[in-house]
Amino acid sequence: MTLFLILGGLLLLLFSGLPVAFVLMSMGTVMLIAHGLPLIMVAQNMLSAVDNFVLLSVPMFLLMSNILLRGGVGKDLFQAVQSWVGHWPGGLGVATLLSCGIFSAISGSSVATAATIGTVAVPEMTARGYKRNFTLGLLAAGGTLGIIIPPSIPLIVYGVITEESIGSLFLAGIGPGILLIVLFGVFVVGHSMYTGNYDRLGRASWAERRASTIRAFPTILLAVVIITGIYAGIFTPTEAAAIGFIMALLITGVILRTLTWKIAVEATISALRTTVVLFLVVVGAKIFGKAITLYQIPNMVSALVDTHVSEQWLFLLIVTGILLVIGLFLESLSMLLIMVPVLFPTVLALGVDPIWFGIFFVLLIEIALITPPVGLNLFVIQAVAKAQLSTVVSGVLPYIFIMLGSVLLIYLLPQIVLYIPFQLF
Repeated sequence: MTLFLILGGLLLLLFSGLPVAFVLMSMGTVMLIAHGLPLIMVAQNMLSAVDNFVLLSVPMFLLMSNILLRGGVGKDLFQAVQSWVGHWPGGLGVATLLSCGIFSAISGSSVATAATIGTVAVPEMTARGYKRNFTLGLLAAGGTLGIIIPPSIPLIVYGVITEESIGSLFLAGIGPGILLIVLFGVFVVGHSMYTGNYDRLGRASWAERRASTIRAFPTILLAVVIITGIYAGIFTPTEAAAIGFIMALLITGVILRTLTWKIAVEATISALRTTVVLFLVVVGAKIFGKAITLYQIPNMVSALVDTHVSEQWLFLLIVTGILLVIGLFLESLSMLLIMVPVLFPTVLALGVDPIWFGIFFVLLIEIALITPPVGLNLFVIQAVAKAQLSTVVSGVLPYIFIMLGSVLLIYLLPQIVLYIPFQLF
């Protein structure tokens, strides 16, 4: 009965329009008071929520991606990739997808990826005859790669909650990230060949390829340094974020000379606002998590599952259904912070690999980024392209099914997730 009362109260506050962070804070506080605990526990949990070295990487990665976004690296990156694959069937679409993948390996943010590549790719693809809904759907879906390809902010938060290795989670994200790029790419090429709704580009000369690649090389090098440094154990994810920020300043300020004082201030303010929102949600989730632990909600869920569910596949199917439904109403980080503390004890009890489950979970919350009414990437692309939301939604529908297919594939072939972190390294 307690479980359903808490769930009902949580849903009531969420549907009232109150921001998620304050819903979690208020619910957690009321539950602690009702349990007869002093209010000082609220303050203690607020401080402990952000008193974590790993979380320092979040604002630094956000600041780095905002510097790169406003420094115009997306244009150079897109032109470099386009010079190599632009002559393929649907070549601009493939270039857009690959650019999203490369920028994802720098930013750790789906919004930054969608906005950066979208600013360049939308006018290019539209001018070359690609249907508007196809273009916008590709960009919204391509942007979701930002939270599966490392360095991923949701994977960092998952690692903090579950106390799993951030490095292992990052390594585990490589296989599914490549899988999604391949699946998206096959669809883009197949759709373009079938419909013919595009103007095929001529093959770029070697001189053009060399010039564009040299200009984009510092950005690609930044991604290589961050990923290699973390995986080789040279520096931690937090140190990688700081190094990435310094390199972003050098790339945009010294090499490309696109960084101005005004751009730096705007990037800092934008990163600050996003950081505050994220950390408020983290703080609220910490208070709520403490409360549900004291009320033994995770134990109740585990007991409920043990009674009615004895198979891993059935549990994962139920989790998939739950996340797809709540993803219609909650943004990705909120889903992560609310659901993982409740589900994780059951994950361990059923023998599900916690690293694999982290990737499984993030793939599902990726879908929430492109499903209405609160899919964040939909609104980002809508704003970038100045389009109707319905146009973006119609274009993104095929990618939702592709992403669900990728979830099925990693269940059937778990080595897609686990081979790199546990066998290759």
